Amino acid sequence: MNTIKFLGTAGARFVVSKQLRASGGIWITLKDTQVLVDPGPGSLVRCLASRPKLNPMELDGIILTHRHIDHSNDINIMIEAMTNGGFAKRGTVFAPRDALEDDPVILHYVRDHVENIEILQEKKTYTVGNISFTTPIRHIHGVETYGVNISGNNSTISLIADSKYFEGLESYYPGDILIINVVLSKEWKEIQHLCLDDVEKILENNKPTLCVLTHFGMTVIKQKPWEIAEKLAKKFGIQVLAARDGMSIDIDHYLKKN
Repeated sequence: MNTIKFLGTAGARFVVSKQLRASGGIWITLKDTQVLVDPGPGSLVRCLASRPKLNPMELDGIILTHRHIDHSNDINIMIEAMTNGGFAKRGTVFAPRDALEDDPVILHYVRDHVENIEILQEKKTYTVGNISFTTPIRHIHGVETYGVNISGNNSTISLIADSKYFEGLESYYPGDILIINVVLSKEWKEIQHLCLDDVEKILENNKPTLCVLTHFGMTVIKQKPWEIAEKLAKKFGIQVLAARDGMSIDIDHYLKKN
């Protein structure tokens, strides 16, 4: 099956530090290729506690959109798990340059465990297993950050990672399935994250087959994300889901509806 598994849906430091929602990242299985995006705190535990269990040694790669701890905390243990403690040199890690250089979050000793480390850059295309993905534009965030467009099976999965909204952001993410990290209920100029008004701007221009909201901050959780998703679905006439910890999406099921 081609699936998207949400190992966690927490965004923002308080939701993560209190583990009001889990923060394990997103596991994508597509065209017999398995990648993990943003292994935050608890990622390994969430993989092994999943039903069915997710085996890190089956991963083809790990994609780190940016170095913030809620996205990167488990990157080193997941590299070790993917490579059987370093005894099976395999897999590719994709990360921005600042995750590897000054004050790196990817430790030097685990870098030799993997076959390849590729540095993410704006407007580049990368290949892992049977799929490819692009990083169309650098986001406005506190550290170097990229969203991704993952191609496979004549469809695209787009992830709009953490960012302050900027004009035309949505045009870079035309995926049939669109995943949006939405931390804030209302814009907070000092915090470079998307809010619910930004989600509406995106959906006014993009008409994905399915939109999935995730990476919730406290203010969004208080407003009940599943109710927010229902309202957006009615307003824009598209399928909108609020991700739940452990939720699995059958990619083919939703794309067949289109």
